[in-house]
Amino acid sequence: LLETRGVGSRLSAQAFRSVAGKDQAQFAVISGRTEFQIMRDNLALNDVDCGDHNVRAYAEALVEQYEGHRHDLATVGRVLPGVQETLDAVSRLPWVLQSVLTGNLRRVAEVKLETFGLASTFDLQLGSYGDDADERADLVQIARQRAEEATGARFPGARTVLIGDTENDVHAALAAGASVVGVATGSTSLEQLTSAGAHAVLDGLTPSSVTGVLTSIAGQADAVEGG
Repeated sequence: LLETRGVGSRLSAQAFRSVAGKDQAQFAVISGRTEFQIMRDNLALNDVDCGDHNVRAYAEALVEQYEGHRHDLATVGRVLPGVQETLDAVSRLPWVLQSVLTGNLRRVAEVKLETFGLASTFDLQLGSYGDDADERADLVQIARQRAEEATGARFPGARTVLIGDTENDVHAALAAGASVVGVATGSTSLEQLTSAGAHAVLDGLTPSSVTGVLTSIAGQADAVEGG
């Protein structure tokens, strides 16, 4: 949805320093992973106690950094092309409930979306976040459960659709029995997303491409259930 273009890395480094008392020399793999996983790895790789107390302190420090640097985020970061128009188009589909699944801490995700004016297109109460669970597949189940509890509707199997830009997004959706659309707007290519098992792949977000894919997935789900 958006790029922080270096601001996120800087804020994370400052949060690490506030907890560890030193600069970060080694860095965990971040793509497609949850924030708590990344934080534990960052601490361990830099010979800092990675117990729950330090992880929680790290998380609190990261939230404080984002809250205090909204201006930097807005000035340097950007919303990716077509995102706002696509979110608006999807929100107008009467049979779609739109929320967020992200490895970011919930408050960090909210700050990012608020800063770039995207928050109103989602029901953020029904999403799932990096402080809900470590494993991304569990986040799919959590979001599904929250949506079902809030609406009384069911979102089984293919009727839950995850749109993501990493192989871990694809793997998480498949592990939870959900449909998945891969979007090659990050460092993962169309070929990699396809090989990972995405049901559809796009090179970017546009209203027509995303609503078309969602309509197709819904039609396939109807056909299977009807059969």
